Amino acid sequence: MATVKDFRNNVKPNWCPGCGDFSVQAAIQRACASVGLEPEEVAVISGIGCSGRISGYINAYGYHGVHGRSLPIAQGVKMANRELTVIAAGGDGDGFAIGMGHTVHAIRRNMDITYIVMDNQIYGLTKGQTSPRSSVGFKTKSTPDGSVETALSPLEVAISSGATFVAQSFSSNINQMTAIIEAAIRHKGFSFVNIFSPCVTFNKINTYEWFKEHIVDVSEFGDYDNTSRIQAMTKIMETEGMLTGIIYVNDSKPSYESLVPGFKEEALAKQSLEISAEDFNKLVADFR
Repeated sequence: MATVKDFRNNVKPNWCPGCGDFSVQAAIQRACASVGLEPEEVAVISGIGCSGRISGYINAYGYHGVHGRSLPIAQGVKMANRELTVIAAGGDGDGFAIGMGHTVHAIRRNMDITYIVMDNQIYGLTKGQTSPRSSVGFKTKSTPDGSVETALSPLEVAISSGATFVAQSFSSNINQMTAIIEAAIRHKGFSFVNIFSPCVTFNKINTYEWFKEHIVDVSEFGDYDNTSRIQAMTKIMETEGMLTGIIYVNDSKPSYESLVPGFKEEALAKQSLEISAEDFNKLVADFR
């Protein structure tokens, strides 16, 4: 059985010292090992941005896509080989700006993949501009007088789009992150995991200390029922999106793959590409 060490490679991350993405990477590796996966059974698909580098730092199949396109690629990988555990990863700019359309439709489609967003509320790779998650009044190089736009609420968007697994964590809490990612991988459907991952270089507002002061965990609500969509949405709004833990789970909705007519259980990647003469002639006849 694979261990955490088996999911490590010799590529040294070049994130800034103190970046929350280090912990996210470690949590993914721990979760994969804990679930009982082997490196060749996992595919990590990432987009652009600091977080996009993560696919190269984990010993598994990896694909570094283009900005905002991790989810279309991840869904294609899953359809080609449904036996793989597919993890898509990116930042808040990647998933909630240029990739927002893909995010919403991937959520409602409910394909059996896990999507991890490293939410630092700023564009870090391009040296500090506002992201869709930046708060009103947030001053950056692109908004020197402060942002006038309302920050996006990813948890509200996910639940309203029909997500069947919604969770949020904080990069300082590696035990919770690991447990959440484990549960997300085991969930048969689209798992949306937003992780507060502070940018220590360009975001001097939403710091580790700031998050610790504002985060509210679902465990603080004794009667919280994470199978209730209404209760989940209510608590998200009451805490202004600072809620952590497994916030909502719906195990009754079938995954996309299980609903596609004629989609075989055997991975497409392992099916024969040969075609019989009879089938070939039928295809040719359709074009006459």
